[in-house]
This record gives sequence, structure tokens and C-alpha cells, in this order.
Amino acid sequence: MARDNFGKPEVKEFEEKVIQISRVSKKTKGGNKVGFSVLMVVGDKKGRVGVGLGKAGDVLAAIKKSVKKAKKKLISIPLDGTTIPFAITVKKGAGKVMLKPSSKGTGVIAGGPVRAVVEAAGVRDITCKIMGSDNQASSVYATFEALKQISKIVAIKGIKLRSISDIEEEERKKVEELQKHAVEVAEKHEETIKTEVAKQKPVAKKLAVKKPTAKKAASK
Repeated sequence: MARDNFGKPEVKEFEEKVIQISRVSKKTKGGNKVGFSVLMVVGDKKGRVGVGLGKAGDVLAAIKKSVKKAKKKLISIPLDGTTIPFAITVKKGAGKVMLKPSSKGTGVIAGGPVRAVVEAAGVRDITCKIMGSDNQASSVYATFEALKQISKIVAIKGIKLRSISDIEEEERKKVEELQKHAVEVAEKHEETIKTEVAKQKPVAKKLAVKKPTAKKAASK
């Protein structure tokens, strides 16, 4: 972990994830030139995410290039609490993905490359499905395009988004309503039982008066 001048761990603004490292070669006059290409995803887990592909002669240099490119292509995605505002299916190249919003507590249900993108963006609850090629790069680009389209649609249509505190307040109100309904049902049930018991008391008294005692029945 990088450290600052005071020896404290340096907190990175973006989380970096390596998706794919590929060995590439190029034919030149001097022979084959070997290099590496690295696909990276960066995000701040607060709604910003970027994807970049870097090529260089060694892996570390390729990673630095890909991170630099990913930061240049950062997009801000709108979050509805801990999930996305609506479901969307996007095809880009050979990749095709479907993203669906999920309720709080569901978690990220997605394959490796798609999970890396949505988690870097800060989405905590979502259901994803890879419907096209299972190539990691294709899935990453398709997911990135889906998030980009969500951002455009929300901006154009002016969709209202809820914060996490708004969702927690809605859940609290639902719980209070359910508790109130349960109390009302219990009170009505208790009143019904009391009414039935009150109705049965006069009938029980009449039967007790009419029923002859054991001594009278014996004398007869």
C-alpha cells in the first residue's frame, strides 16, 4: 500500500480492478515484438466508473496505461438508493447483458466481469445476466455501455431518484403500518371473542335452570 510523507497509508480515490491480462505479439522487421494488454476497471464506489485498455511491453506499464485511460473515460451513473433505477438490456459488439434493480439486501448477483464494473460504480443490490459472448472484455464493455445508457435516460426523462435515507424511511413506515395493522386485527379478534362469550352466558344459565338435579331424577 502506498504511504504519504508522514508514513500513513495513502487512501486511493478510485478502486482499481484487473479484468484481463493478454499476451500480444507484433511482427516487425527485427522479429516478433512481444507485449501485454491489460483491461482495467476503476471506480470510486459512489457512482463513478471507468473502463480502460492499455498496451505496453511489460504488465506494470500496461496497467498504468489502462488506469490512465479508464480515468479519462469516467462516467457518473444515477443510483436509486443502492440499486439502479430500472432494468435494461444492452448489446455492444459480441457482448450482451441484462441489468435489473433489486431490493435492499439482495447483494450483487452477477458474473465476474459484470460484478467488477457494478461494484466499482457503487451498486450494492442488482441482478445481472450475461446473454451474449462469455468473453470477459465483451461483457465489461456491454455493462459499461448499459450504465452509460441508464445515465442518459435518467437525464432525458428526469426520473426521480431516492437516496438511501429515503428508502430507509419508506421501509420504516411500512414496518410501522404492518405493526399497526397487526394490533388492530388482534384487538378485533379479542372483541369478537368477548362478544361470543357474552352471547353464550345467558344460554348456559337457561340450560342450568332446566336441567334436573340428580336427587330429583332418582325420586322420580
